Amino acid sequence: MKISELKQSLRGLEAINFRLPDGTYLPAHFHVTEVGLVSKHFIDCGGVERRETVANFQLWEAGDYDHRLAPQKFLHILTLSEKILGHEDLDIEVEYQQQTIGKFGLSFDGQDFVLTQKQTACLAQEACGIPNAQFALPQLQVAACTPGGGCC
Repeated sequence: MKISELKQSLRGLEAINFRLPDGTYLPAHFHVTEVGLVSKHFIDCGGVERRETVANFQLWEAGDYDHRLAPQKFLHILTLSEKILGHEDLDIEVEYQQQTIGKFGLSFDGQDFVLTQKQTACLAQEACGIPNAQFALPQLQVAACTPGGGCC
């Protein structure tokens, strides 16, 4: 989901609900504790230099059970964050504390915001000898990380 899509979705809501990939909902008293710009500059295993930039939202819950974030307040937070994010229509990444900090994508199903699972992937499949990436993730890990495979 992009920032523009989030803003559009918020405009039609009376309440904000976030749902985890397993179907459970975040408690209604969650907070948006941070809105930030996260830039990643890296080299993949094939030696290609890459850059990624996302808008990052951190969701958190505390013992203040009367707290409720209204859609209009979230829109106001987004407006304030423009001095950090700029006006680029960035993809959104969401952080939420579970056993460790989880990173999620974000979608909207017409009623609820859904935290979507993110996956790792080999960005240099050709250099690693992985044909067309038609394997499931566990198979990719086995295929990509064999001794002498050239990737690890």
